[in-house]
Amino acid sequence: MGKNNTVFIISLVVVFAIVAWGLLAPSSFGNAASGLYSYLVDNFSWLYLISMFLFVAFCVILGFSKYGNIKLGPDDSEPEFSTISWFGMLFGSGMGIGLVFWGIAEPLNHFLNPPGLEGATAEAANFAIKQSFFHWGFHPWANYAVIGLALAYFQFRKNAPGLISSIFLPLIGEKGVRGPIGKAIDILAIFATVAGVATSLGIGTLQINSGLSYMFGLPTTKMVQLSIIAVITIIYIWTAVSGIDKGIKLLSDWNLILAFAILALSIIIGPKLAMINSLTNGIGMYLDKFVYDSFHIEAFGDNSWIGSWTIFYWAWWIAWAPFVGTFIARISKGRTIKEFVIGVILAPSLASFIWFAVFGSLGINLGAKVGAEAIKVTETAFFIVMNKYPLGYIISLIAVFLLGTFFITSANSATFVLGMMSQEGDLNPTNQKKIIWGLVQALLAFALLLGGGLKALQTASIAAAFPFAVVMILACAALTKALKEEE
Repeated sequence: MGKNNTVFIISLVVVFAIVAWGLLAPSSFGNAASGLYSYLVDNFSWLYLISMFLFVAFCVILGFSKYGNIKLGPDDSEPEFSTISWFGMLFGSGMGIGLVFWGIAEPLNHFLNPPGLEGATAEAANFAIKQSFFHWGFHPWANYAVIGLALAYFQFRKNAPGLISSIFLPLIGEKGVRGPIGKAIDILAIFATVAGVATSLGIGTLQINSGLSYMFGLPTTKMVQLSIIAVITIIYIWTAVSGIDKGIKLLSDWNLILAFAILALSIIIGPKLAMINSLTNGIGMYLDKFVYDSFHIEAFGDNSWIGSWTIFYWAWWIAWAPFVGTFIARISKGRTIKEFVIGVILAPSLASFIWFAVFGSLGINLGAKVGAEAIKVTETAFFIVMNKYPLGYIISLIAVFLLGTFFITSANSATFVLGMMSQEGDLNPTNQKKIIWGLVQALLAFALLLGGGLKALQTASIAAAFPFAVVMILACAALTKALKEEE
């Protein structure tokens, strides 16, 4: 077994073993995944909450400290990509698809079923917007930034390989990073990435199929879903093989244009005053309750709502951190630490706030009856609400394209990152590795779609990524130690 392929081969074996389990014994796999996840939520919700708050505090303090002007690379390095392209790529890889999927569905869920409040009231509407801001604001992006910042620093300033394990050089040294501990960290990162992206690919396929079915009467069948996955796979492998500066950058730029078009059209047709008020009030409530919400857990009461929403999100963002963090690091050479923090945390959070204020207002504005109909099936919530507005059909059509391009940008950046992770951190992995990982993600998504195991895989990837909360806390310590030594 060549030195280069150790992590690659072990990772493939782990992924295929889990897929085989999911396909051959789906109920056993589902029970094991949900049992482990329930155990973690019941006993370690506090750790998820504290960790995610710590990541926000760490990034903000570091970005605006005396270290803020240190470059992620040599002192004379310049950014590789324009600020707009950089933002488009990090936004597309980070959570673009989730915004289309949940932009209307999440605020409506909170509006109709707020914990401790009467549903479908003005108070419930305010809670819905504030909570959506909370779940998609500073916390997830700070979680990505911790890995991205540490990795970019060691990768470009210290010339370490582009691997998650490289972050731990100050703590366990070269020998530890290159040994079993480092390899275990990299294999865990690969599994979390493959499982997370395959799950999203499967869920997104369901939403694209639902959108096409709702608008054109296309049947919702496994054959249609296989065709959707096949088309998306061909495009994302092609763009990943084309490289970051051609395929991935080009598609991310288009993503940004389409997302802006949908947003602008939705503002034109929607309740503009409610949108502006939702954004203004939502930011106020979000900031006012920020510390309380960050640590809120019932010590003696029922935590089922917090577990199924906030903790689920926090765990899901941590599961995505190895892949998104690695990709953001790869495209951030030449940025200062302060620039990185503002670009990766503040700018995308503001975009998310505007998105949820606009689409949350569109859904809530239609009232409880339409809202209840829309959230029956999350995949069609966007299309049901849009159908009630003028130009809704055109916006839905653009949304289907946007779902496709967001999927492709997430999958092609993941394919690129998996190539890096399984090729000793090579910043330009071979096309062979990228093609293999691209196909593995697609096959995994379709296999689990057939076996009905997408939810189980998502739960398994979240549970398996639990150690990453600890890995990321240690990454903060490693980066702090390295920066102090730089003085």
